[in-house]
Amino acid sequence: MSNKKSMSVPLLCSVFLFSVAVFTWVFGVYAIGSTGQSYMVEWQLLSMCSTDWSLPIIIDYISLFFSCIVCLISGSVSLFSVSYMEGEVFMRRFMLLIMAFVGSMNLLIFVPSLITILLGWDGLGIVSFALVIYYQNKKSLAAGMLTVLVNRIGDALLILSICFLVNWGEWRIGYGMTGDYSLLVCFLIVIGAMTKSAQIPFSAWLPAAMAAPTPVSALVHSSTLVTAGVYLVIRFYSTLIESQEVLWFLSKMGALTLLMAGLSACFEVDLKKIIALSTLSQLGLMMFTVGIGFPVIAVFHLFTHALFKALLFLCAGSIIHSTADTQDGRILGSLNYLLPFSSSCLVLSSVALCGMPFLSGFYSKDLILEGVFSNFNGSLEVFIMLVGASLSLVYSLRILLVGVFGQSFSGGLSTYSVESSYVVSSVIILSAGAIMGGWLLQSVWVSANGFSLVGIFGKTTISVVTFLGLFYSFIDFFSKKIFKWKFFGWLSWFLSSMWFMNMVSGGFLAGIGLKWGSLMHLHLDLGWMEILGGQGMFKTLEKGIDLSYFTQSGSLLVYIRIFLILLVLFLITVKW
Repeated sequence: MSNKKSMSVPLLCSVFLFSVAVFTWVFGVYAIGSTGQSYMVEWQLLSMCSTDWSLPIIIDYISLFFSCIVCLISGSVSLFSVSYMEGEVFMRRFMLLIMAFVGSMNLLIFVPSLITILLGWDGLGIVSFALVIYYQNKKSLAAGMLTVLVNRIGDALLILSICFLVNWGEWRIGYGMTGDYSLLVCFLIVIGAMTKSAQIPFSAWLPAAMAAPTPVSALVHSSTLVTAGVYLVIRFYSTLIESQEVLWFLSKMGALTLLMAGLSACFEVDLKKIIALSTLSQLGLMMFTVGIGFPVIAVFHLFTHALFKALLFLCAGSIIHSTADTQDGRILGSLNYLLPFSSSCLVLSSVALCGMPFLSGFYSKDLILEGVFSNFNGSLEVFIMLVGASLSLVYSLRILLVGVFGQSFSGGLSTYSVESSYVVSSVIILSAGAIMGGWLLQSVWVSANGFSLVGIFGKTTISVVTFLGLFYSFIDFFSKKIFKWKFFGWLSWFLSSMWFMNMVSGGFLAGIGLKWGSLMHLHLDLGWMEILGGQGMFKTLEKGIDLSYFTQSGSLLVYIRIFLILLVLFLITVKW
């Protein structure tokens, strides 16, 4: 009976989140999308030091539709958790963390003030740490420590940017700001956003966070934690556009992240990590799109990506749960016969990720490619962009050929279970979003922004990008199977290691950072800081008080000594 009561908690949470998603969609379409107007409600809390401390809430089509997608995915994840976390003892605690995560994300979405954004930003970091270490083992703890340390870097940079924004007396974002510190503030905010969205060199924590339960991965890596940095950069774009150096830096880092994650996903064998690296690749694509001057298209791709990526994670979670926690791609296979529903939805989400025409990924991905060609920034940048975008076909085909249509190498005693009705319901909801979400958002986007999305050039470009992806897989096949060059062996080792990002960012934070922190604790906190700080000050005051007692002891001999010392000092100063 207690287990049934605990299972009712995610059902209630999913009903509540679905209701909020429907309300925000209807309100966004009829009140915001049809009129094209935006609203801001602001409460002034106090005025101090010529600065107004207020709580602004922005209501426009970006915030409403983003909140709708977050609530829709969170409701589906809650419904999926009824079956996936069936034997969990602390189910209420798990759902409390999920709801706190959704609340922090909505606080980040609706409040365009850096001080209040910091509350949602820190809330996402703290709750994500609690969710990553939910399975209490050493691997989860190491991944959680890496995640929280990288997020703390972003927190510190945002706090520094708030300190510099005191010069304007304004912490609301979305307004152009100029001044002595404008370039520095823009760099601080962009690098802080890069830590949250796992851009180079902060990419190590995102694949490591796969130690969390699969419902958490579906929520974190689709529409909440990793997209918070992209959303912050998009909201701050009106200030970033005045600092072209920052946008140039952002586009280059996004292109490198796109290429690195795509190549690494082509050599990964863990099913969840392949999907995590595909998320990292798409985040690099979004950052690149913002850097070349198309923030609205980046928002559009962020929304469509959230829909089919959450479906991809839930299908992978259903497969892992049904195959007795098996997620190694070298073992999985022939799932189209054993789990036809999950396998078919996995194929659907992978095809949407590739940019198949008239699915959700097509409407935004090809629009980005059109923007790259229209805003030509350099042949090397365009080449990296095309290669990175075409790699999505390679690792999507790899997921399907290895996990779904390939040969199974598991033992003869392996067990398979059938998907429950809760899993089927959540997957069907997100499948509808992956199929129709792009078309629905396109209709709203055209009415809100007034431009055509996909033209004839976009339809031509997708065939070229698909050909590039197939050409890469052709070269990879011949280099490995026929020629067997040693160079490609070393190259595959380099690419599969994420360009050594684990050593660059993860090793620096978890290894060198903690080592230096312990050394500073021993030599500063327990050493020189004690001598020069609290203990030293106490000793100095103690000696001063003893000297004061000595000079006021009432002895004539002491007074004569003091008089002679003061007389000598006076004569020395007069002589000089």
